[in-house]
Amino acid sequence: MGKMSRDKGKRGERELAARLREYGYDARRSVQYCGANGDADVIGLPGIHIECKRTERLSLYDAMAQAKADARKGEMPVVMHRKNNSEWLVIQPLADWIEMYKEVK
Repeated sequence: MGKMSRDKGKRGERELAARLREYGYDARRSVQYCGANGDADVIGLPGIHIECKRTERLSLYDAMAQAKADARKGEMPVVMHRKNNSEWLVIQPLADWIEMYKEVK
């Protein structure tokens, strides 16, 4: 991965953390080194493993596979994605979404 891509990823992580703070969560970019430690890209939502993708073209299933592989036991894997001039989206497995929906219904 080139320096420009890494820098855009870091900016995306900071941007997402700022948006989550606007919602009242103590979110921040995690300290990670090439994903080797398995930490989420952004932390501050307990029980949620966030894989942040700030790219024009997302390999959806690859991103979700990475989130699932890196999530710790008990964490719900999600991919949060935004491309230029678009809103942030949250992508998660249907079974996890249903579990959340049951809680609010």
